Amino acid sequence: MNKSGQYTILARFGYAHNTERGMTLVEVLLAMGILAAVAAVFLAAMSTSSKAAMVGQQQVAAESLAKSQMESIKQQNYSVDQLYTKITEPAGYQIQIAVARLDPQGIHTGADEGLQKITITITHGGNTVFILEGYKSNIGQ
Repeated sequence: MNKSGQYTILARFGYAHNTERGMTLVEVLLAMGILAAVAAVFLAAMSTSSKAAMVGQQQVAAESLAKSQMESIKQQNYSVDQLYTKITEPAGYQIQIAVARLDPQGIHTGADEGLQKITITITHGGNTVFILEGYKSNIGQ
């Protein structure tokens, strides 16, 4: 039915009411805006997740490097002059070794009394990533 009726047959699409129209421009723009907002939130979440994974990998690598350096120092002979050999630094990472003399016997001579506090600091890209502290002893040897 066309003029007097309310329905018309559309090829392959069934019946449509003559007063029905397609989506308006406002509806299309609103749908695209909602889709864009959802996409932006999804991309931001993916970016944050990627950064978190990268920071986690840096932490694990720095911790492993610091532990390897500490084990290397423990294997070396006790150094009164507080000089210990560094292991090979991977690209982008720097190892800093700080040695402080401790006075476990309370003698206060100012000399090395046989106990050192070793602080290993790992930096990556100029930022401190990991700090490990340990002790090296020459007491009773």
